[in-house]
Amino acid sequence: MAIGDRIEVDDRMQQGYAYLLEAGEGAIDHDGFAPFYTPAQMLAMGVFEGKYLNDCRDEFPADWFEGAKLSDRPNESLNYFGIKSRQPLAEWRRKGWIVEPDPRGWFQWYCRYYLGRRLPGVDDWQVKRWRGFARHAGQVRANCEPGNPFCRPRQRQALLQWAHDCLI
Repeated sequence: MAIGDRIEVDDRMQQGYAYLLEAGEGAIDHDGFAPFYTPAQMLAMGVFEGKYLNDCRDEFPADWFEGAKLSDRPNESLNYFGIKSRQPLAEWRRKGWIVEPDPRGWFQWYCRYYLGRRLPGVDDWQVKRWRGFARHAGQVRANCEPGNPFCRPRQRQALLQWAHDCLI
C-alpha cells in the first residue's frame, strides 16, 4: 500500500466506505501523538481477547496478522495480561466512544491512521482521547513496584489496547 491508494472497505460492520492513504505507513505526524506500539505489535501481544479485526483483514497489511493472537470468540487468555478486557460495543456507543467512520472504535481508527488515512477533525479527537488515557500509566507508576509488570493487570491491558507502554 502506498500514498494515494484508495482502500475499499466491505466487512460485517461497514460497507461502501473508502478512504485514501495520505501518508506512508507508520508516519505519525500528529503533534502530541506518540504511540508506543504499532498495530501489528498490539495484535501480537494480544488485544481485545483476540476478537478484533477478524473479518476485515483484507483492509490491512497481511504482515500485521502474521503473529497476531486472534480468535473467533473472545478469549481472555489471549490478552497479554490474561484478563477480561472487553465491554460490549453497545456500551462503547452508549458512552459516545464510537465516531464515524470507525464503527469499531479507537483501535480501528489507529490502524487506519497508522496505515496513512488522515481525517483532521476525527484525528484530533482521537489523539486527545489517547493523550487523556496516559493517566492510567501514572496510576500504574504510583501504585506498582518497578519490575513487577503484573501489578494492576487491567490497567496495563488497557494501556496496551491504547498503544501506551504497558510494561512501565
